[in-house]
Amino acid sequence: MAIKEEETREPLMAVEDGSGDHESSREHPWMGREHPWMVYFSTFVAVCGSYEFGTCAGYSSPTQTAIREDLNLSLEQYSLFGSILTFGAMIGAITSGPIADYIGRKGAMRVYTAFCVAGWLSIYFAQEALALDIGRLATGYGMGAFSYVVPVFIAEIAPKNLRGSLTAANQFMICAGVSVSFIIGTVLTWRTLALVDLVPCTVLIFGLFFIPESPRWLAKTGRQKEFEATLQKLRGKNANISHEAAEIQDYITTLEKLPKAKLLDLFQRRYLRSVIIGIGLMVCQQFGGINGVCFYTSSIFESAGFSGSLGTIIYAILQVVITGLGAIAVDRVGRKPLLLVSGSGLVLGCVLSAISFYLKVHDLSLQAVPILAVTGILVYIGAFSIGMGAVPWVVMSEIFPINIKGQAGSLATLVNWFGAWLCSYSFNFLISWSSYGTFILYAAINTLAILFIIVVVPETKGKTLEQIQAAINV
Repeated sequence: MAIKEEETREPLMAVEDGSGDHESSREHPWMGREHPWMVYFSTFVAVCGSYEFGTCAGYSSPTQTAIREDLNLSLEQYSLFGSILTFGAMIGAITSGPIADYIGRKGAMRVYTAFCVAGWLSIYFAQEALALDIGRLATGYGMGAFSYVVPVFIAEIAPKNLRGSLTAANQFMICAGVSVSFIIGTVLTWRTLALVDLVPCTVLIFGLFFIPESPRWLAKTGRQKEFEATLQKLRGKNANISHEAAEIQDYITTLEKLPKAKLLDLFQRRYLRSVIIGIGLMVCQQFGGINGVCFYTSSIFESAGFSGSLGTIIYAILQVVITGLGAIAVDRVGRKPLLLVSGSGLVLGCVLSAISFYLKVHDLSLQAVPILAVTGILVYIGAFSIGMGAVPWVVMSEIFPINIKGQAGSLATLVNWFGAWLCSYSFNFLISWSSYGTFILYAAINTLAILFIIVVVPETKGKTLEQIQAAINV
């Protein structure tokens, strides 16, 4: 069996010789002649789920005062409302992979959209804390599930020369959703904002009727005619899909010879490297402090003597712009260089922030404290947005073979959401322990992340999913 598997995989590696765009054109004749408009349209529909993710994450910040006043909530009750979102997301992460494997990527997105719709309606009609919490938990479930299925769906439909940028659009739309919620939440009532946040759900519900299913999922489930028709639709009616279809089908056939993967099978030697890469990148993304900095940006600026509201607006705009630039660059520069630049910027931002708080605590050069703090936080946010925000999701969607993608993707997404909760929960405790010590700790974690990226993470730019997975999972 090992010999047959090697024979199947060998051609997948041989086609990639690093000769750039010319080689891509020879390998996939449809490139350059057919405009993949269906890929773009399908991506647009899918990233409405990413935008919905952003609206869920950004809802509680601008609405806190109004909800507490209208429903007479205590600080503890509102804190539960804010934090229960993460627990819903962790449940969504656990179930997202198996559901997407069982009913398909499109079917899964329909289910998660229904949870978000029910959640927003529960929030809109809420008259007391329980209805708010139920709605928040439901939107959290949808948000956590979308964080897995959207990048996976995009990676499975996109050609290799567009896959990085289109998958990175996932993170761009999350940032856009958060930023728009921050801005319009200041002028709309909290109930109206809940209704507005139903708009991406509506687009997603109707859009799913007009886009194809993932061809790789169709191939995995044995729907050969649908697989070929869908791949043809995505690549263009006159495109030659024979090479790509054969490559996908050969790899699926190889995987079908293996036993059905269970959770513990992820830690077999065959899959261990891809699991370490996927989970490791999620640890690097979350434990470097992003959610603590994100959730408490305003208070960080205020504690350093800078306007919290102005700082938050600058932060929101910078995040969207830099994330967009990163999405454009990921297929040109590559995944690994962006991660290394991002990690280096995170370390620099943490060091600048640590210096500013050290000076403030010890009453040294107080006139420099606000400038250093603002510069440090903005460098940190910009660095995260250029790489560490989007690229781990891009790589996660690329490295897992389709027979373990559900279990492995769910595990990586769960680790991500657990890290998000732990970072946001511990941030205030760390800041009260030592403001500058907190950022020194984050700088150290981000330094370790750089070492992990250098040693463990491969470059996946310009390769098909089958080539990537065959190289990693040997």
